[in-house]
Amino acid sequence: MIKKLFLVLIAAAAIGLFFHFDLHQLLTLEGLKGSMDQFSQYKEQSPLLVFGGFFLLYVVVTALSLPGAAILTLAAGALFGLVEGLLVASFASTVGATLAFLVSRYLLRDTIKQRFPERLDAIDAGVEKEGGFYLFTLRLVPVFPFFLINLLMGVTSIKAWTFYWVSQIGMLAGTFVFVNAGTQLAQIESLSGILSLDLILSFALLGVFPFIAKGILNVFKKRRVYKNYTKPKKFDRNMIVIGAGAGGLVTSYIAAAVKAKVTLIEAGEMGGDCLNYGCVPSKAVIKSAKIAEQIRNGEHYGLENATPQFSFKKVMARVHKVIADVAPHDSVERYTNLGVDVVKGYGKLLDPWTVEIKLNDGGTQTLTARTIVIATGARPFVPPLPGIEETGYVTSDTLWTKFAELDEAPKKLVVLGGGPIGSELAQSFARLGSNVTQIEMAERIMIKEDLEVSTFAHEALTESGVNILTSHQALRCEARDGKKFIVVKHNDTEIDIEYDELLCAVGRSARLKGYGLEELGIETNRTVVTNEYLETLYPNIFAAGDIVGPYQFTHVAAHQGWYAAVNGLFGNLKKFKVDYRVIPWTTFIDPEVARVGLNEQDAIDKGIDYEITRFEFEELDRAITDSATKGFIKVITPKGKDKILGVTVVSEHAGDLIAEFVLAMKHGLGLNKILGTIHSYPTWAEGNKYAAGEWKRAHAPEKVLNMLEKYHTWRRG
Repeated sequence: MIKKLFLVLIAAAAIGLFFHFDLHQLLTLEGLKGSMDQFSQYKEQSPLLVFGGFFLLYVVVTALSLPGAAILTLAAGALFGLVEGLLVASFASTVGATLAFLVSRYLLRDTIKQRFPERLDAIDAGVEKEGGFYLFTLRLVPVFPFFLINLLMGVTSIKAWTFYWVSQIGMLAGTFVFVNAGTQLAQIESLSGILSLDLILSFALLGVFPFIAKGILNVFKKRRVYKNYTKPKKFDRNMIVIGAGAGGLVTSYIAAAVKAKVTLIEAGEMGGDCLNYGCVPSKAVIKSAKIAEQIRNGEHYGLENATPQFSFKKVMARVHKVIADVAPHDSVERYTNLGVDVVKGYGKLLDPWTVEIKLNDGGTQTLTARTIVIATGARPFVPPLPGIEETGYVTSDTLWTKFAELDEAPKKLVVLGGGPIGSELAQSFARLGSNVTQIEMAERIMIKEDLEVSTFAHEALTESGVNILTSHQALRCEARDGKKFIVVKHNDTEIDIEYDELLCAVGRSARLKGYGLEELGIETNRTVVTNEYLETLYPNIFAAGDIVGPYQFTHVAAHQGWYAAVNGLFGNLKKFKVDYRVIPWTTFIDPEVARVGLNEQDAIDKGIDYEITRFEFEELDRAITDSATKGFIKVITPKGKDKILGVTVVSEHAGDLIAEFVLAMKHGLGLNKILGTIHSYPTWAEGNKYAAGEWKRAHAPEKVLNMLEKYHTWRRG
């Protein structure tokens, strides 16, 4: 901080001296004309000294963003002629601009990043891709003040070397015009005579040229990508969607809604993993497990504690009934009625416009489409542990079928993985009677959450009967004497853990094989590589959902589905970049953990000057009536501001409560707006209002309150 202040003082002193000694008068057109004879004499006597002094003066004026750079450029032409003048002015202006850029970066970037982290991250992301291109365009058009460009670019993440050489080239045309005019200095009456309207328009057209060139380049890129293929003259469909999970369903739904002819291809069950293997069945079993836990703890509600009596088979039957009850929402019949052509089979890309479908009934169908969307989702990742295939395992995809055949919950269940899926299922099956051991290689479960939240989750699962082993690395699976064991390592010691069933919940991997992606050269790196519009290597082939990432959530897949549909059908008119700024997620353990935006660790990692506002649910009337006071709301805001950077909610119904904060962040509403919104009493949602109230209380205007106190004292006489 002291170094920055010292630098500011030096710059301020230099600027002060510049104006104190009236040096700015020399950098006017009249001052330049009046001094030319004297400067010419100096040049004849000491040409190198004048050349070097001029260069240094130009650098200082530009670095300090002082007025007069245009006059110095004229002077370069008048003193040194076109060639030498262009040389000195071009390099001096670029060096000075780069110094101004570096000073701006040193003094301003960290401060701006702390105050506006999300905006600057978005700008940096754009600069990383095309910063040089946009800087070049700005440099070509003299309408934009060059000193302002220097300062603003310094705040971004563009590399200094990139800034230098792009500026050197970009400013060359404008520098040439002024240096050339300077060679005829006596005939110039004003600077406006140099930058005439026609010349400015010419520069503006020159500035547009890079965009035209970029468009032409994109056309050639497309031709190169498609050069080995023959585009059909007519298409069977406007759009073909492969995969009927959340991403594919939303994409095809929107396409049909805007009257496009769309075919949706799905070999398995409609609704994808979420309906059939993930969100829906897991939430169904979580509910049953929670009721069982409440029966065990009836005294919390003024009842008697009791052992829940239930049939595990019926619990699993209910899970499948719930799936069946939700299934019509995603059914072939519903989507057919919506105007979607649903085909049951496996789709494979033959070329950028053609899909071969191996129908489930054994036939084959080939369709062409102007746009194709890949939405094939992801599958559970099974770690390649020695012996795991021989001893057997289940995943979140297969356990619902296998466990439905059991008369009771597995006696000994090992859950491999401490993420959201593993934690949800470990707690649920522990509550349904399994002796559950949860193994996590990291030092804590739910590692993506704050330490406080992770600890809270650990305690909640332990209270439900889960034996959690963190910092334990799975080594292999073994079968001995009719029993199954998983061998783990902890502190260089191997431990054998017996199990009846092993549930692998260590993550999910994108379904990339078998769809023709490799044959077409579409890049995959654990997921399909797309641009910000969800386009793959081929601009007419899009991808959406878990196959893309970066978040493997059903609601994100649906969110991407909208962009894939709109960009795929109307991208020739207007494209939309996918917006990932406000993404919520919930882990449905009990109590639930929901989050949006930054958590405390994120804020620390990003160097944000933040503060935390907390509200404990033990203070909420509705939580007290429900005997569910464990949990809190934790809001991250910039110091002294009510802008919401992130929220974590740990409580009953946290997944529902987070929605208000998602809305506020999406539309730029702060905690004051939430505080000023009426919430029904007594509800869980009041917790959001009270959290906002805690922030307001911590930022009460003490001076105003003191004045009001004196006012009321005076009013009492």
